[in-house]
Amino acid sequence: MANASLFASLKAVLPTTTRNAAGGAAYALSDAEALAQMAVTGTFGGMFYTQPQQELAQVLKLAEAVSPQMLAQTAIYARESGYMKDMPAVLLAVLARRDPALFRKAFARVVDNGKMLRSFVQVVRSGQTGRRSLGSAPKAMVQNWLNGASDWALLNARIGGNPTLADVIKMVHPKPQTPEREALFAWIVGRPCEAALLPQAVQDWLAFRETGQGEVPDVPFQMLTQLPLTPEQWGQVARNGSWQMVRQGLNMLLRNGAFADPEVVVRVADLLRNPEAIAKARAFPYQLMVAAQNISPEMPVPIVEALYEAMEHAVANVPSVPGRVVVCPDVSGSMLCPVTGYRRGASTAVRCVDVAALVAAAVLRANRGAHVLPFEVRVREASLRAQDTVLTNAERLAALAGGGTNCAAPLRWLNDRGEAPDLVVMVSDNESWLGGDFGNQGTPALREWDVLKRRNPRARLVCLDIAPYATTQVPSRPDVLNIGGFSDVVWDQIAMFAKGQSGGADWLARIGSIEV
Repeated sequence: MANASLFASLKAVLPTTTRNAAGGAAYALSDAEALAQMAVTGTFGGMFYTQPQQELAQVLKLAEAVSPQMLAQTAIYARESGYMKDMPAVLLAVLARRDPALFRKAFARVVDNGKMLRSFVQVVRSGQTGRRSLGSAPKAMVQNWLNGASDWALLNARIGGNPTLADVIKMVHPKPQTPEREALFAWIVGRPCEAALLPQAVQDWLAFRETGQGEVPDVPFQMLTQLPLTPEQWGQVARNGSWQMVRQGLNMLLRNGAFADPEVVVRVADLLRNPEAIAKARAFPYQLMVAAQNISPEMPVPIVEALYEAMEHAVANVPSVPGRVVVCPDVSGSMLCPVTGYRRGASTAVRCVDVAALVAAAVLRANRGAHVLPFEVRVREASLRAQDTVLTNAERLAALAGGGTNCAAPLRWLNDRGEAPDLVVMVSDNESWLGGDFGNQGTPALREWDVLKRRNPRARLVCLDIAPYATTQVPSRPDVLNIGGFSDVVWDQIAMFAKGQSGGADWLARIGSIEV
């Protein structure tokens, strides 16, 4: 019998419309789709194929091309659902120039903490989004945030620079509504103030800094690192810390003797595995991977075990879907790029391939009969067991990394064997360049998917993109969902799509339904 893939009818194949960053034939996403995809994957770090300035230029071009309403909705989605940081600030800065009224409505939902406030001011002042000064509307919104923020929020906002919170206060000159807030602003910018009017936490911190005596003050832990604390006092810091602070500071707490007290170990382990605390922290599952991979060998066993349990909680909402499930993590060379891009002195240890492997392992855990097909130029063999931990299987998959990219490879593997899965989830940067010519024949991935669909008309394909390149190998349509991002919100949309409750345009429709 003739090869079904090779001799499949080409009359209905959609011609490709562009070339991707790797030079391969691809489909360009619409302006709204491309902006949404970049908004939840872009970090303005150097990627495998692009540099930060190129990424910024493309984002700015797309931000000008979509309507102000879609721009506002995308900025909100990127922050609230995508858990992104720099990207929402950039989109909000463009919106401030394009539509001040919509900007005012979107501001509080994007700038939800002091770090986001400083990022927004930094972006505007850079001049990259079309202006170098804040302007009346942004200045008023920043003033409102400073006056309305809690004392704790301001203390947290004081951590970090470029600009510092003091710089922001000097820039916008907020008018404090109370003597207490006036004293706090003065203290932050280094001006004389009446100490008795400062928040109690600041008074306690000043006294503790002078004497080293008494209870450890309840302030952001970064304010404590400059103080000579005893192991017992570091234990108190660990007891009082937030989930995110404890996760980030595990090795620091260990070095300072905090875990010499067994009760502290129990408290920290209970916090790390707490599902409510994990959800409140809006943690990416890969952040737990970072903690687990970089944890000190001397870390107490209960804390190590709690991290693994936390990972299981973090992927607990990965859907179990009816029918045959196949997940295809891209393990090609371009996936070796850090997931947040290359940043001098600050590149994350987690690579795109680690995230793809983590997604595949999580799907396998939720769907015990799922088939995992890691691919680069070809499908690679992977020895995985559904009963193993998500982290264990993710590490096995990531170890396969290297080689060229051919997104058609796993689909061709299925076609060659006559397989007809109900759901295929491909996790990739979509930079496929092998086996396809630009023109009327479409991409090899689309041709292979159409062949598979002839065997199972109900089959659905999810292309989960984790890099900001804004092209795809299979265009969106009722049976194909293109979606981007790292956060767990994607699982809800994939679950609805897999059950036939939404179409391939659902992701964009969901963003467009956000009320501003």
